[in-house]
Amino acid sequence: MCQGCGVNAPPDLPSARPAATVVIAREGSDGLEVLLLKRSAVGAFAGMWVFPGGRVDDADSGDDDLQRAASAAVREAAEEAGLFVDPTQLIALSHWTPPVVAPKRFTTWFFVVPWSGGEVTIDDHEIVAEQWMSARAAIASDLPLTPPTYVTLATLAEAGSFTGLRALIEVRGIERYVTVIVKDEDDLVMMWERDAGYESGDPHVWGPRHRIRMTEGQPLLYERSGA
Repeated sequence: MCQGCGVNAPPDLPSARPAATVVIAREGSDGLEVLLLKRSAVGAFAGMWVFPGGRVDDADSGDDDLQRAASAAVREAAEEAGLFVDPTQLIALSHWTPPVVAPKRFTTWFFVVPWSGGEVTIDDHEIVAEQWMSARAAIASDLPLTPPTYVTLATLAEAGSFTGLRALIEVRGIERYVTVIVKDEDDLVMMWERDAGYESGDPHVWGPRHRIRMTEGQPLLYERSGA
């Protein structure tokens, strides 16, 4: 079991379900390029640009949570993008636990994998558009992104290449994002471990930052101090 996955939701909220996301990437002139998919205007993450992913099904094989999530990542890449993913090439990057106030909660493993070279095929129903973008360009764009997608893009932009990504993971390990969310006037602030305000839930505590600030009508603002 992963660290941080045992956070209990209040009794009136459903338990979090395991899920997997797979970042299909290739090296380009502006660093790592990723496949982004646009979800339809209905359902989960409506209208957002995301990576292929979804919940772990009972039929997904594996001896533990990580292996079952890897199987789900392979399946979701085929279902949502028509792409083959070699499970031996999956790089485990991070694990995300949403705040307990979220109405629908998924604890999600994020993987990165080299593009196999296949043609992207979408269903034009659940997924309505696709595009390749460098991680840097995606961050600078005005595409609607979820906080985990944005943070993942920032990590890939920092890494710059698969060699750089593996070196970054060697230093940081598989990062655990157990999210605390607080309101700061009209903004929402999501904080993670190593942020000075994480334990107290006070976004004004002076010190290191590891957070995203969400302001209505404005791009996400990601702050991360140090390594």
